Amino acid sequence: MKSQVAEAMKTDAKVPFHRMLAFASTDMAGNLLYTTVTTFILYYYTDVFGLSVAAAGTILLAARVLDAFDAPVWGFIIDHTHTRWGQSRPYFLWMAFPFAIFFVLMFMSPDLSATGKFWWAMITYLLFGISYTGVGTPISSILPNLSNDSDERIKLNSTRMIGGNIGFFITASFTLTFVAVLGGGNETAGWRNTAIALAIVGFALLMFAFFDTKEINTERQKSLPIIDSIRAAKSNWPWFILVIAFIFYWLGNASRSAVVVYYTQYNLGVKGFASVLNGLVMFQIIGMLLIPFLVKKFSKTRVLMFGLILAAFGQVLIAFTGKSLIALGVAWAIASVGTGISVSMPFAMLSDTVDYGEWKNGIRASGFLTAIGSSFAIKMGSGFGGWAPSVILSKAGYQAGATQTDAALSAIRFCISYLPAIFFVIGALIMIFYGRFEKQETSIRETLAAKRGTVED
Repeated sequence: MKSQVAEAMKTDAKVPFHRMLAFASTDMAGNLLYTTVTTFILYYYTDVFGLSVAAAGTILLAARVLDAFDAPVWGFIIDHTHTRWGQSRPYFLWMAFPFAIFFVLMFMSPDLSATGKFWWAMITYLLFGISYTGVGTPISSILPNLSNDSDERIKLNSTRMIGGNIGFFITASFTLTFVAVLGGGNETAGWRNTAIALAIVGFALLMFAFFDTKEINTERQKSLPIIDSIRAAKSNWPWFILVIAFIFYWLGNASRSAVVVYYTQYNLGVKGFASVLNGLVMFQIIGMLLIPFLVKKFSKTRVLMFGLILAAFGQVLIAFTGKSLIALGVAWAIASVGTGISVSMPFAMLSDTVDYGEWKNGIRASGFLTAIGSSFAIKMGSGFGGWAPSVILSKAGYQAGATQTDAALSAIRFCISYLPAIFFVIGALIMIFYGRFEKQETSIRETLAAKRGTVED
């Protein structure tokens, strides 16, 4: 019986490569826009738009924390969505334009008073975050409904993350160049025009994703009452563990990204090297490509822990690189291989926790569980991760555009090295508790396949 179920689970499990590309384009679109925000927004607010570092930090924290709680709302909405296109796929169509337009509004730089600028930044940042959740939640919630095969899900997720890294590479490496070229010497105009160009590309990629993805598993589902969606998390300990660990990953990732420009400009005196470091984040792809091979030899739990520890090791090395750009690049690349593993694994593992919730509670709440596990974790982690450096820099006496004190330079160095390393290590320690649940996954999938009537008894 078990062998029959296992064989049946392989039926229709293979996803055509063109659909993998379509799925990858979702994260490429998301990262083109979202990475621009997470990497440059603190710098843009303080050194271009004219906000104080304290005001900018307040915006990053307040908006992200408020925005994080729209993740379960989006999850509930997706769990109640049933169209001829599927559950999650329609949102690539419906949210593409709001996502693009709110991104552009963030970088419009209207001539307002200090108070007006604060509220313009707060509102547009919050609206962009909400629209990003409307795009990012279905990217994660659709994965359990693209294939029932765990290996295929890992391939899909790895392809998606590679697409996301390409988006990250383009915006992180070339945004400052785009700003210089498209602004013609006017930095304010450069940021505005760059935002418009990136928004157009992101919109087109989401359209491609909508037209060339296909969902399964949704034909048997009915709209879930909100209380049932919440019940899917009851006693779902692997889900809780993964969510908390993922929050700490994003705390580390956001804290290291937020201060790259500050570190290269003020500590090294080579502002343009920020683009080189952001480009070296493409070493994440090495980590992502290693995942399918690593999970064949080691448990997914250990692979994720390894990625977090490697990322922490690379960040600590930065503290010892001094003024050497080569040494800094090597340390950053090592950390990026680790973050490549660390950012990919939780998305694939969330699909397994959706299966666990269905097995444990009889409820398949793909939208709610993946919304909390992805969008909520990203927003909470990124919000506090971007806020923490702003507080540390403010306390150390950072002044935008000025010659920094030794205390401010030390604070910047701490924020790019030890601070993210601490967050990564905590995430790895939390994952120790996940391993015993992973051992149950095969039997859980076989049980669910039999219940769905995949094979005839």
